[in-house]
Amino acid sequence: MSGVDTALERARAGLDRLRPEQAWAELASGALLVDTRTEAQRARQGNLPGALVIDRTVLEWRLDPTSEARIPEASGPGLRVIVICRQGYSSSFAAESLRRVGLRRATDVIGGVEAWVAAGLPVVQGSADVRE
Repeated sequence: MSGVDTALERARAGLDRLRPEQAWAELASGALLVDTRTEAQRARQGNLPGALVIDRTVLEWRLDPTSEARIPEASGPGLRVIVICRQGYSSSFAAESLRRVGLRRATDVIGGVEAWVAAGLPVVQGSADVRE
């Protein structure tokens, strides 16, 4: 097993990863869905309704409730944050990192947006709620 595979296995060990349908249901119940895909990936695959787009390079600063650079939705350590990427790999690392900064309920979506689309969940074209 490669070093990155070992690290990914460790990151996922503490997550209660969600199927796309579960993530969609949690979004409807108030969870924060965070899309970390690039602009080019979103242009090809579409945007997810209700998701906030936050670049992976600033994710922890925008979501840490104690950060001066946080977004208004970063309300506290109990916030349910669901990270989604293209295939569900980098989102696992991102969710684990959010847990390390205190967001104990952070998780990600198994299979990413590719699984979201395969499950028939909604995707929209046009603008997204991008947070810089």
